Amino acid sequence: MVSKEEILEGLAKAVIDGDEVKSEELAKKSLEVGIDPYEALMQGCNKGMSKVSDLYECKEMFVPEILLSADAMYAAIDILKPHLKVDASAKKPAKVIIGVAQGDIHDIGKNLVKMMLEVAGFILIDVGKDVPVDTFVKKAEEEDADLVTISALMTTSMLYMEPVIKKLKEKNHKSKVIVGGAPINSDFAKKIGADGYGKDAVEAVKVAKNLIGA
Repeated sequence: MVSKEEILEGLAKAVIDGDEVKSEELAKKSLEVGIDPYEALMQGCNKGMSKVSDLYECKEMFVPEILLSADAMYAAIDILKPHLKVDASAKKPAKVIIGVAQGDIHDIGKNLVKMMLEVAGFILIDVGKDVPVDTFVKKAEEEDADLVTISALMTTSMLYMEPVIKKLKEKNHKSKVIVGGAPINSDFAKKIGADGYGKDAVEAVKVAKNLIGA
């Protein structure tokens, strides 16, 4: 019999290898043997994509391969998502605007954070990728959002995070801003005036909950 660890390691490897068929197969297997779908997501999909991100940073992996890994990850997510239990303990669900900074089309991390926040009981408004500064601000106002989360994989797109924060502050908007992505760190987040920084999807949920006092 295949062990829990072997299934989770196999799922992570399938994501890294961009093996969609294997990823689906192991996601189904994880449910069959009673592995918690959240654990499969984090120790399988998220672990695999974190490794992909590291390999990309080291230039050992390139965009075409990342896209295959993303497809493999989404294949597993589609199977696991219906089985994830939404946290119903939140009194009034907080609204979150989520998107990828201007000039950046890499939305793998953003989509994972989005799903984790949904599972945690937040209401998500996804503005997509390559999002202009004013779109973040306008949407935050329209939706009366509690949080705005901005991600970036490219260093050039990091520069568009601070203008969003400045414009929201100029308008005295209540929403707090969380930033994240491969080139981002806590020092950069503090420097640009962000309210929080999430190094990965799990951390982003913790930061979001802390910021709204959940």
